[in-house]
Amino acid sequence: MAYIEIVGGKQLSGEVNIQGSKNAVLPILAATLLINGVTKLNHCPRILDVEHMIEILIDIGCTVTWEGSSIIVDARGLSTDIVPTDLVKKMRSSIILMGALLGRTHSAVISYPGGCTIGARPINFHLEAFKQMNVVLEEEDGLIKCVTDGIKGADIYFPSPSVGATENVILAAVLGSGKTRIFNAAREPEILELCKFLISAGAKIYGSGTGRIEIEGVTALHQTEYTAPSDRIVAGTYLAAAAGAGGDVVLRGLGCGSLYVVIQTLKRMGSRIKCYEDSISLHSDGTVRSVPEIITEPYPGFPTDMQSQIMSVLMKASGNSKIVEEIFEGRYQNVPEQARFGAQICLQDRVAHITGVPALKASEVSAGELRGGAALVIAGLMAEGKTIVKNPYHIQRGYEDICRDLRALGAQIEYKNE
Repeated sequence: MAYIEIVGGKQLSGEVNIQGSKNAVLPILAATLLINGVTKLNHCPRILDVEHMIEILIDIGCTVTWEGSSIIVDARGLSTDIVPTDLVKKMRSSIILMGALLGRTHSAVISYPGGCTIGARPINFHLEAFKQMNVVLEEEDGLIKCVTDGIKGADIYFPSPSVGATENVILAAVLGSGKTRIFNAAREPEILELCKFLISAGAKIYGSGTGRIEIEGVTALHQTEYTAPSDRIVAGTYLAAAAGAGGDVVLRGLGCGSLYVVIQTLKRMGSRIKCYEDSISLHSDGTVRSVPEIITEPYPGFPTDMQSQIMSVLMKASGNSKIVEEIFEGRYQNVPEQARFGAQICLQDRVAHITGVPALKASEVSAGELRGGAALVIAGLMAEGKTIVKNPYHIQRGYEDICRDLRALGAQIEYKNE
């Protein structure tokens, strides 16, 4: 069985290039179904979730090939609207294939999605929006069957911002008739990237990156080539690692804009950070200050995908810190594993109280989900001695090679097999 071995207690130093964005590439891969031709997507990360999405596209009739870090998708052979259940269960974001298939074939059959176990994350926002867009839904034996005689524009009001639901509505609407307006749309940078990709293929979308997005349906999209941005959560993870372990690091491939709140938090914790157009530098002496309160919120607030990593850093902060998880109720499932490093963490519903300890102790832990697994790696880098992180599969869903990248920053870390 594979595991990650870390010899911690060493400061980090060096430079690393940040991989392409998981959360941008996945919806764009789904969007390639709307193009009856060839799409080239550059700067793609070779991670498990991307490989799962490629498997799905191939299974439903597309031709998909890698060319370096680029993915070429030929969707002309799309032959079925049935998404294979075994692959859907591996990756929650596969649900966005509903919108793409409804836009292209006017029908879709898909099971309820799997992926990380960090919360219920119901898809009722998606389904209610589709109903308003002239889609008939039927649920049978765990499958969602969708059919329409044509997507029709509608005004969609979300009770709260939802990234997946916003993406699904956009994907369904671009080839529909009339005008679709999304109110209280998610504002994450990955939504903006999806819209920019679709616009490059001929879609008419206005207001992307804001809380109100308008889509004017077109009859067809044309072939296009697009370059994905660097992954802001991977960058945030490595910044957190350097903040906790100490050292001087430079991350290349993105500026600070999409990480503004995370960077401000790390500065409050004692790190010195400089922002450039296409890079970020961080200096930390390894001393961490406590933070009175961090609340996870939809973008541009503090990202839930960085909560576990920041918690690991706060485990050695001087004083008491508090984190309030407002997005996914299951995010704290990782806490018992983090506590194995000697941390003092008290949970009360959605609130975590962290009392820092002078030094973390190396431990043998197990990753249960993607970001929680990365948080365990950070704790291992901060702890004196040898740490073992089991089930690295979860980490590989979102990090191309976390060991390679951290070794580039001077860490003593590697994948091993029992």
